[in-house]
Amino acid sequence: MEAFNIQIIETLLVFGAYIISYFIVKSVINNALKRTQFERGRRKMTIRAVQLFTTITAIILLTGIWGFRQNEIALFASTILTALRIALFAQWSLLSNITSSILIFFNHPVKLGDYIKVLHKDYHYEGEVTEMNYFFVHIKTSNNEIITIPNSHFFDRSFSVKDNEKKTNS
Repeated sequence: MEAFNIQIIETLLVFGAYIISYFIVKSVINNALKRTQFERGRRKMTIRAVQLFTTITAIILLTGIWGFRQNEIALFASTILTALRIALFAQWSLLSNITSSILIFFNHPVKLGDYIKVLHKDYHYEGEVTEMNYFFVHIKTSNNEIITIPNSHFFDRSFSVKDNEKKTNS
């Protein structure tokens, strides 16, 4: 019974450390990226990526605490990774959108609050960029509709960008 109590205490410590590290990391990333002049949407993407990493770390620690053997963990992880590999390679557009989100994050003229207009004969999207995530850019039209455009479309379509401040002053 004493081993069970130790496992519970260790689990509570891992959860506590996870919560504390989340808030510390979020604060550090926000402060660091504010100094580099990254806009809010890019900071949110960075925090999400770090949160994913810390969640995986916490899960690995918990499996060790509760007595999973290394071969069981390796078998589970390899099964999950194989399923993800098949899903990603079977659906190239997902992989393309994830890669595009990384490129948009580091070097692209579009940012949150910009008013964009897609310059394509078949697609007539126009509106304010309200959210950017791993797969889509969300645009709010003048009719208050939300249009989601896959990130990969930002690299195979032309568009014009107008800063929101310029739009409101015009």
